[in-house]
Amino acid sequence: MKGDKGPLRRGTDTHHQEHRIARSGIVAAGTFACPHCDAPVPPHVPVSPATLLICPFCLRSGRGREFLSLAAPTRPARVHVRVVPR
Repeated sequence: MKGDKGPLRRGTDTHHQEHRIARSGIVAAGTFACPHCDAPVPPHVPVSPATLLICPFCLRSGRGREFLSLAAPTRPARVHVRVVPR
């Protein structure tokens, strides 16, 4: 159609539309804080439960699962716990 300014135009151009079905995988929301001093420790990369971490405030080390609290209410340094297939 000549002069049609709609989103689809007829012609030789081929349009490809990709639909991805995404599952969130979110199983919980919690707080990520030091188990010793309770200072919020926001992770800057994805962290697994076995990842070794160091608190930037008191320098105590521990595994990711020790820094995660699922108790309500969540406080600053909120995180979403996701299940991700390997």
